Amino acid sequence: METLAAWIRATDAVGQTVAALLLMMSVAAWVLIVWKVWVLRRVRGDLGPAIAAFWTAQDVSAGAVRLQQLDREGLTYALVQAVLPMPVDHTLEAHTSVQARLTRRLRDALQSGASVLHFGQVVLASIGSTAPFVGLLGTVWGIYHALIEIGTATAFTLERVAAPVGEALMMTAAGLAVAIPAVLAYNLFGKWAGACEAQLEGFAHDLREMAVQSPAVTDTP
Repeated sequence: METLAAWIRATDAVGQTVAALLLMMSVAAWVLIVWKVWVLRRVRGDLGPAIAAFWTAQDVSAGAVRLQQLDREGLTYALVQAVLPMPVDHTLEAHTSVQARLTRRLRDALQSGASVLHFGQVVLASIGSTAPFVGLLGTVWGIYHALIEIGTATAFTLERVAAPVGEALMMTAAGLAVAIPAVLAYNLFGKWAGACEAQLEGFAHDLREMAVQSPAVTDTP
């Protein structure tokens, strides 16, 4: 780290910009990683008990109350809200079937839940794919300046070449250090979010079947 800090102090504005960009990418990645671990762990821990508690309730209203208490992110509660009676007088919805209305509302609720589960994934993927190249840019720029300094020196020694080139190569290592956690987190979070989405889709399917078959869960005419 001392050699990297020394190189940053010795380099020009381009090298310092590259270093600052890598630092910002690292901070953004780790903030997202910590936040998504917290959110996805809550969702994964809440979905199973919340869905099970809903189906053991006496009616939909009681089940919705249980979901509010157990599902802290409110993903399942949004699905239940989609099948509760809603007035459709004098609207385009009034000209569609109950099945079509349920499908549209549940689809919108699922998409809203998916946006919560996948929030920040694009940022992590972008950081993981671009950080190595940003670090490589810093390395190339540092080697370029090192070779210029060596070319203008009066005496040439191996130590004179190794030190600045080695310091420049630290930027490549820094880029990899930023990218690797972002890529690993992206893959892990994608797996967690996919499992949660599967649970939500199954719950939405069951809710739709219940709403279609139950006369108590219909739209207000």
